[in-house]
Amino acid sequence: MPYMSTRGAEAISAPEAIVRGIAPDGGLYAPLSLPCLKKEDFSALAKMDYPARAAWALALLLDGFEQDELLPMARAAYSRFDDAAVAPVRPLEEKRHILELFHGPTLAFKDMALQMLPRLLTASAKKQGEQREIAILTATSGDTGKAALEGFQDVPGTSVNVFYPLGGVSAVQEKQMVTSKGKNVHVTAVKGNFDDAQTGVKTLFADPAFVEKMNAMGKTLSSANSINLGRLAPQVAYYLSACADLMESGAITWEEGMNVCVPTGNFGNILAAWYAKRMGAPIRMLICASNQNDVLADFIRTGVYDRRRAFHKTISPSMDILISSNLERFLLELAEGDCAQVRAWMDALKQEGVYDIGEEKLKKLQRHFVGGYADDRRTADTIRTTWEKEKYLLDPHTAVAVSVAEDYRNASGDALPMLIVSTASPYKFAADVADALALPVEGDAFQAAAALEKATGVKAPAQVAELKDLPVLHHRICEKDEMGEAVLAGFEE
Repeated sequence: MPYMSTRGAEAISAPEAIVRGIAPDGGLYAPLSLPCLKKEDFSALAKMDYPARAAWALALLLDGFEQDELLPMARAAYSRFDDAAVAPVRPLEEKRHILELFHGPTLAFKDMALQMLPRLLTASAKKQGEQREIAILTATSGDTGKAALEGFQDVPGTSVNVFYPLGGVSAVQEKQMVTSKGKNVHVTAVKGNFDDAQTGVKTLFADPAFVEKMNAMGKTLSSANSINLGRLAPQVAYYLSACADLMESGAITWEEGMNVCVPTGNFGNILAAWYAKRMGAPIRMLICASNQNDVLADFIRTGVYDRRRAFHKTISPSMDILISSNLERFLLELAEGDCAQVRAWMDALKQEGVYDIGEEKLKKLQRHFVGGYADDRRTADTIRTTWEKEKYLLDPHTAVAVSVAEDYRNASGDALPMLIVSTASPYKFAADVADALALPVEGDAFQAAAALEKATGVKAPAQVAELKDLPVLHHRICEKDEMGEAVLAGFEE
């Protein structure tokens, strides 16, 4: 199944798209078509373990890879998860279900893809005959960074540079990144927000002089952000897996289906759900849950994407984003494959900060998506009430989704079963979760984690306790226009 750039470059194979990360014209690689699944496919999936499900799904999505080749990769990728189901589905009240995606080594949903990506990338490079070192450049709003550092640590033939917004991630997220080991890993704090870091990475990819410098050093650029096809494809697998589990248990039926609510800032996680729906998964409405940085919710409501607004630092920092990169892939579908239209929208966003898809395309969008948002106060209230009523502990991002899902049901009267995507362990945001539960905490995030565990009986992951005493290994801070120099300096150390 070939992939094409959203902005018009010729179609290429999945291995080539994975190695490149981003197209030369600045576009993202998107599928020309998707496979069509049937009810019996989900019955068969339900009988597989998660690595087998992932290998099966990826073989459908990635031309150039066979299922037998992918299966050992998947078994290795998902061997370090603390739940045998890897992506278990937990029931809540009122036909709601939580898809837990935080059982990997860095306690966030990014592990679902970033434990697989290094294997896909190195295999793709081999298929392409690439001899240069693959230099990963990645911006993070909190979770991608550590997951990328963990996934690529000491992987031969690769290096990874992670940029995060200084003061824009949780204390645990920052400590996870700056304590990362590995001879090939580099971490830099950027004076700015996530959008500044993400824009900086994209600028480096498009800078011929920087690309040539890297080439002269024997390196070729790629990305571990969800702009990379190798990040996005493994995310589709967990939606297919969840559908199989819920159908097998009788919680949903093929005919009735379910709605899915996803907390997202960069649109990648909900885009994977959209691709699963396009493939035939019994998904009806896709509910896009935003925090106070509600640019996506506004876009789905109005058809106008406008980043010219205040940037808010929230208790759900991984969603503190105003430029949602992965939306570009969905825009290609709204434009019915018209790359020139997508390029015009992206140019308008860059130059003017806004674009309008028009009434006709808005109606098409709203047939499948609805958006909503929750501010910090509502998020904290949802953490507290969910714990009090159901004894289920939410992290702030998942709480945003629970809140928005409730708003959708109340406004629409739609009582279909609801799958709510949980993207992180509450212990990655222990201080804010403890505060939401009104726990008396004095001290840092690690003391908050201890208080949270004592009050709730929900055991803190071992990774959090171990993190407290790890030494800081990365100290670099740069201006947002100095990211290229930071990359080069890291290689010179």
